[in-house]
Amino acid sequence: MDRDLSIPHRPVMLEALLAWLLPVLETPAIFLDATLGGGGHTQAFLRSRSDTLRVIGLDRDPACIAAAQVWGQAWGTRFVAVHGDFRDLAAHLARLDTPQVDAILLDLGVSSYQLDTAERGFSFMRDGPLDMRMDTTQPVSAYQLVNESTASELQTLLRRFGEARWAGRIARAVVSERQQQPLARTRALADLVARTIPRGAWPPHIHPATRTFQALRIAVNGELEALQAVLPQAVDALRPGGRLGVLAFHSLEDRIVKQFFQQEAKGCICPPTLPQCMCGRQPTLKVLTRKPVGPTVSEVEDNPRSRSTRLRVVAKLEV
Repeated sequence: MDRDLSIPHRPVMLEALLAWLLPVLETPAIFLDATLGGGGHTQAFLRSRSDTLRVIGLDRDPACIAAAQVWGQAWGTRFVAVHGDFRDLAAHLARLDTPQVDAILLDLGVSSYQLDTAERGFSFMRDGPLDMRMDTTQPVSAYQLVNESTASELQTLLRRFGEARWAGRIARAVVSERQQQPLARTRALADLVARTIPRGAWPPHIHPATRTFQALRIAVNGELEALQAVLPQAVDALRPGGRLGVLAFHSLEDRIVKQFFQQEAKGCICPPTLPQCMCGRQPTLKVLTRKPVGPTVSEVEDNPRSRSTRLRVVAKLEV
């Protein structure tokens, strides 16, 4: 079978998501999986309710949508797959004539399918073209960033999105290397980063190029900007009482989610020096997970990629 039509997906923290999001789904209900991927979460939600739940699956990866249009046929009109970026969530829902939904899931970051497919260029473990585009229809890939950015731009990128200690040294090494020939392969970049970072400074348990690849991937796909754009749209799209669950995999995205949830739960944005609230802003969310929920020990043992997962859930308030 064509790989694009058979995308494996091991849904992370599935039981926790069903526990947090499923009880709020009334009859009938609409669930928005804004990061469809291989459809593992979506299919579990569809199975959880016989014919009372409709699911909208949104993803920016054309391969995931192509696969979903095949396996989704088994669910008939209960499932619709939409190709698009969740930063445009409101526009996608408007086109579907679905202004509000009952629950939303954001499963952030790169999927196992993307990591395990060498030609997508996400992983230093499998040699492939330096690509990293989640949406392969977009023009800019990691190749352009690596080979066309200045050393200063690369250094800033690596520090901001990878929190890389050796960002300056890596950036200069990249610029020097590409003067000989362009850096076009993931393995070549990973080996260069490993040679550049002093052996004694390699991080424990992870490859020395991990943060570099993370930074490039985030930059290529505008992941943090997209996250900041989608969160308020997701709140607007929820019916009162509806829930939003977000799975984050590193501190940069989890920090954005945490701060947004805290602010929306607080309401007032007046300076603390004012004797009383002047903005009149009311809370829109209730935080249901005071601390992020992590995977169980057994899940981490079964799926090591789940170990850094952090789940945060909020409920929309009547405003």
